[in-house]
Amino acid sequence: MRLYAEIPARRNRQVLVDLIAVALITLTVWAAFFVRDMIMLLAEPGRKVESSGDGLAEELGNVGDAASDVPLIGDVLQQPLQSAADASTGFADAGASLQETVAQVADATATALIVLPVLLILVLWLPPRLLWIRHSMTVRRLADAPGGADLLALRALTGSPAALVKLPTPPGGFADAWRRGDQEAIATLSAIALAHTGLRP
Repeated sequence: MRLYAEIPARRNRQVLVDLIAVALITLTVWAAFFVRDMIMLLAEPGRKVESSGDGLAEELGNVGDAASDVPLIGDVLQQPLQSAADASTGFADAGASLQETVAQVADATATALIVLPVLLILVLWLPPRLLWIRHSMTVRRLADAPGGADLLALRALTGSPAALVKLPTPPGGFADAWRRGDQEAIATLSAIALAHTGLRP
């Protein structure tokens, strides 16, 4: 299986297109993760709220525990402090929830920014490459098969005349030379068909 053409100009174009496709995919992935990092910055307030809420809940809980040791009114003092500690835990939970939501949005955005552009690049890039690889294999097998040169010569005759007009025409023309089985003309025409695919004789 041949991945690239044998003719330098065609091969260089194929390599260039492949490099551009790989570079675009790499750039797309990098950009998606950059956007994700930017979105994750929005989670910083949530981290601060969670940290502050946890710290405040812990401190209020400690004060409540200490207040409960006060004779006679310890339980009365502990209840509002414990309620405030529970409220602070709620703030911490809200901060954690905000971080989780931001992370989900960041992940979904990064996934969309990767999948959609990469899928588009692959759809535009891979089918033509795979089609050329398959076509070149078929043409090479035909060229190596018995009578394959005759068929390739016929293909050159029925294809675009642009390549033929640049060549010295044999007596009676290429079509007549092909019908007569002129091996030199057949080899020339076969080379033209191979070159059209990017292959050498």
